[in-house]
Amino acid sequence: MRKLSILLASLAAAGTALAALPQRVAIDYELWRNGSAVADISERMEHDGRTYRLEQVWKGKGLYAIRGVARRSSAGSIGPEGLRPVAFEDLRPGKDPRRAALAAGAQDRLSVLWHFAFKPPAGRVTIQVTDGRGVSEHIYSPVGRERIRTPAGEFHALKFERTQDDRRAQVWLAPERGNLPVRVLVTEKDGTLAELIAIRIAP
Repeated sequence: MRKLSILLASLAAAGTALAALPQRVAIDYELWRNGSAVADISERMEHDGRTYRLEQVWKGKGLYAIRGVARRSSAGSIGPEGLRPVAFEDLRPGKDPRRAALAAGAQDRLSVLWHFAFKPPAGRVTIQVTDGRGVSEHIYSPVGRERIRTPAGEFHALKFERTQDDRRAQVWLAPERGNLPVRVLVTEKDGTLAELIAIRIAP
């Protein structure tokens, strides 16, 4: 673990290893649930090095298309400690909007993984996350480095894992693309398996 932490810290400090995130970047994902594709998800980030705005659009596929289009947004500032969201909004058809004004140091459900692009992890990371209803603690631990293949390309990814309340999440970050999350695998308490996989990154 100590060697891996040193590796992560080295990647964070080496400009040749960790590419800077462009001021405008878009990443499209496909969401799979127990082996079936259920949604297309598009995320768009714009920043000027001081402030940012992040938007996400969910579109269901097949039977899930009847649920309509869901949208999330996160906005705030950027500092030495990474993203500092101040406003989060979650809009879903047929449900009351969720909005949250964030306290200093907290992340929202949308910003949490993008935070790593601005504050590269150098070992075990603890983050307070809110979704407009409550706050939970997310602890990500480094578990290795893997070369993974996705429709968006092949990446020498850093792998992190979060285990909490019998719910396991694994995240693969691509340093050569500014630490963008290119794959997320979640195992729910009931054994349901959800996978978010990058299919396109622009520019």
